[in-house]
Amino acid sequence: MSARALIVGCAGPKLSVAEKEFLAHAKPWGLILFKRNIESPAQVSALTQEFRGVVGYREAPVLIDQEGGRVQRLGPPLWPDFPPAARLGAAYGRDPARGIEAAKLGARLMAAELSALGITIDCMPVADLRLPEGHGVIGDRAYGMEIETVASLARAAAEGLIAGGVLPVVKHIPGHGRARADSHEALPVVETSRAELERTDFEPFRRLHDLPVAMSAHVVYAAIDPASPATVSRKVVQEIIRGHIGFDGLLMTDDLSMKALSGGFRARAEASLAAGCDIVLHCNGRLEEMTEIAAACPSLSGEAERRAKTALNFLNLPVESVDVAEARARFSAMVAA
Repeated sequence: MSARALIVGCAGPKLSVAEKEFLAHAKPWGLILFKRNIESPAQVSALTQEFRGVVGYREAPVLIDQEGGRVQRLGPPLWPDFPPAARLGAAYGRDPARGIEAAKLGARLMAAELSALGITIDCMPVADLRLPEGHGVIGDRAYGMEIETVASLARAAAEGLIAGGVLPVVKHIPGHGRARADSHEALPVVETSRAELERTDFEPFRRLHDLPVAMSAHVVYAAIDPASPATVSRKVVQEIIRGHIGFDGLLMTDDLSMKALSGGFRARAEASLAAGCDIVLHCNGRLEEMTEIAAACPSLSGEAERRAKTALNFLNLPVESVDVAEARARFSAMVAA
């Protein structure tokens, strides 16, 4: 049996007996880690190895959200602190070439930390615009308000991760920046016209359409599909993400346990896959919810399997060497206010 179209979390720093039984049976494509799963470098390395041993394939992805700023699961005192994306945007504003260099170098340093632990996918860069009406859940996680700034720095960060042997996940496609609610807590509804969304919010993603993996937004775009958020909207996935934006990479959902979505967990998974998402993501580590979702997720096949294999092929590219100490000092100087 090939991997299931599913990424799950786990409850703590070690896999429980029940989790091992679930993983061995469900065979999810990947595992995502959060702060609750992290105690030390040796422990994280052991956890990633154990996961791969349980599911039975060496290349099984392990994911994390390591953006910098508010969203970094690895941090001091055991790992370096990284600035939020907005700091890179400020560096770009002072000197675009230097800002791009900093974004790529910072991501390369992140990749060095992650790959040493067996983590192969980082859920960044954020390609959402920081817009005045938007909820603070994006805020300084965005590189800026301007399309050119966001697209340029997001691409540089993606390239930095790939150079270090880690896959980037661009998020939150097709754009979360205008949402007035935090989709972790409520369903955001954006009333902006389709033409304006295509001109602004969607444009950074269109410029990044060739990246290997993207994460969907739990946002309703009323001018396109007033009934369903993008994750479960076939119209948004097909007409906007696959169509207007032209993204043909692996499309994973944002966390299906977020309150923006409604209905049972199996129904959420079924709706996401029916809309055209390739893989569903469930993050909170609750075994009963994961079991319900897994029942709705088939083994990867067809276009979803092709996209998954194409994405993982990026991990076979040569890793660029880096002097971490020198690069860290140079990066710190670049992003200093």
